[in-house]
Amino acid sequence: MDKQQTVPDAELLIAPGCPHCPAVLAALSDMVKQGLIGELLIANIAQRPEAAEERGVRGVPWIRVGPFELTGAHGGAELRNWATRAADPDAHQQFLTEQLEAGELDSVITACRRAPALLAALLVMAADPETPFAVRIGIGAVIEDLAGDARLVAVMDNLLALSNSELAPIRADAAHYLGLVGTETAASRLDEMLHDPDAEVREIAAESLADLGIG
Repeated sequence: MDKQQTVPDAELLIAPGCPHCPAVLAALSDMVKQGLIGELLIANIAQRPEAAEERGVRGVPWIRVGPFELTGAHGGAELRNWATRAADPDAHQQFLTEQLEAGELDSVITACRRAPALLAALLVMAADPETPFAVRIGIGAVIEDLAGDARLVAVMDNLLALSNSELAPIRADAAHYLGLVGTETAASRLDEMLHDPDAEVREIAAESLADLGIG
């Protein structure tokens, strides 16, 4: 993949009187000049309130660099770091962990809706037993918010891999998530999980199938 394809675009929402907006605007503008950002879209929400409404924004400056969405004061060095790592799966996981640990669940949900790569990264994190418990709770909340959404169908391979984990607690999470997808593929895998060696996995698989009106 060439550099042109990997350079992210960015968005910035600002408002009059915002103390941090000028510095963020200057930093992002410099990044465009340096070729770290391909395009920068700017909206003043006092004049374009629909821009904030469409993005679910509740505070400014609101910044999107590639898949990463941030609110508040962020320095140029941090923004450059996110821009240069916009296509890096490790950076996706770092961003999601930081946001969930900071209690930014709503922001993560909206970011995952806009950037499918972040949703896939969440499921990679769900498969890692070292993922902090608070983050795991946040992952579950994001998946539950997307119940029945086509975005979950798009990451079915990740969900199926999760259901084949060697660790029973991770398979149990997968059984819950598969019930939220609602496809025939998900139901078929849940039916297989009724024979899982772990009792909790079997129980959750049965509950998920019941929620789908099966079994």
